[in-house]
Amino acid sequence: MSTGVGGSTPEQELAKLVDMTRDVTAVEAAEFKTRQQNAQTLMQELGIDALYLNAGTNLYYFSGLRWYASERMVGAILPCRGELEYLAPAFELDTLKGFMLQPGAVNTWHEHQSPYELCRNVLERMGCLRPGAVLAIDESAPFFLFDGLREACPELAFVNGAKVSAQLRMHKSAAELRLIQRAMDMTLEVHKAAARILRPGISTAEVEDFIDKAHRAVGASGSYFCIVLFGEDSAYPHGVKSPKTLEPGDTVLIDTGCQLHGYNSDITRTYVFGTPSERQRQLWALEQAAQRAGFEAAALGAPCSGVDKAARAVLEGAGFGPGYQLPGLPHRTGHGIGLDIHEWPYLVDGDNTPLAVGMCFSNEPMLCVPGEFGVRHEDHFYMTAEGPRWFTQPAKSIDDPFAQG
Repeated sequence: MSTGVGGSTPEQELAKLVDMTRDVTAVEAAEFKTRQQNAQTLMQELGIDALYLNAGTNLYYFSGLRWYASERMVGAILPCRGELEYLAPAFELDTLKGFMLQPGAVNTWHEHQSPYELCRNVLERMGCLRPGAVLAIDESAPFFLFDGLREACPELAFVNGAKVSAQLRMHKSAAELRLIQRAMDMTLEVHKAAARILRPGISTAEVEDFIDKAHRAVGASGSYFCIVLFGEDSAYPHGVKSPKTLEPGDTVLIDTGCQLHGYNSDITRTYVFGTPSERQRQLWALEQAAQRAGFEAAALGAPCSGVDKAARAVLEGAGFGPGYQLPGLPHRTGHGIGLDIHEWPYLVDGDNTPLAVGMCFSNEPMLCVPGEFGVRHEDHFYMTAEGPRWFTQPAKSIDDPFAQG
């Protein structure tokens, strides 16, 4: 049996875990104001008159207001000059004020009224409603919101709000990096605990339940997501309809994460329950080499696509692929991460965004061999002035995945 795999119980492992969040603070209010100012500077450069922020991660990023999107418009308008103002149903006003971190006027509408006409009135008062004026729409906003605004404001030109939000959010601040680092540390401890509870016959549902409880034990609100796969099921990146229970010799793939003050962790570990076969050893090591090649290709100023090409070349050199063909790597090498589990930019062919300080990425060039098993090593790195730096160190070896030997 690999070191750190099996030999314990859920009760024993949960008892060992401690809250890892007691010394962690959320992003301070002043940073949200700085983000608004940075957005306004960029909007002026791009000729954007106002930015509509819908409930969700963009609204939180720029204002500090946490609110989940629904069929009712809740959001904010940030003009290229002037103060941010909120939009919300009137009956939510007092609740919304309780969640606000940044001051601002709250414009409300009743259930029989049009929030789009309200938005039009706010834009007009801000001086942003005139023929040819440009309104950037939050890229996560549902179509019905865009359609309503387009009908209410036909004189406006509309552009994708990602021109502003993505350009700013992809560069993480020191405060954001600290939160992501701690969330990653928490999930890595959960991974170690999950590996130790494995036993023959355990179901993926039992492991998922333990991982959720373990994330709570280290201070999260539970797992943000969790994928547990055994044996041949591990060849399918996001799982199968009817997962199998664990047997000796099975490849184990666990991909999970949590959130800390809105920021995500996301780590995958692959190892073997029992004695690895020579085939499992070979492909485990090949996947590790691909992950390492991607990391080494992550140089400041180099295109994001170069990381994908470097990792993919290792697998193709061993006879897998080419491209997205199976057996091989069927998806991109990595994604950005922050308030969203997947965000810009992406480590994939065609994304030639230059790597820059503050960018954060997953590095997970998964090797899938249908009919046998899959191997995914997933750790995240961020770009510094000296180059890439891991949030968590990659797995050590197939015999000692968590470096506990």
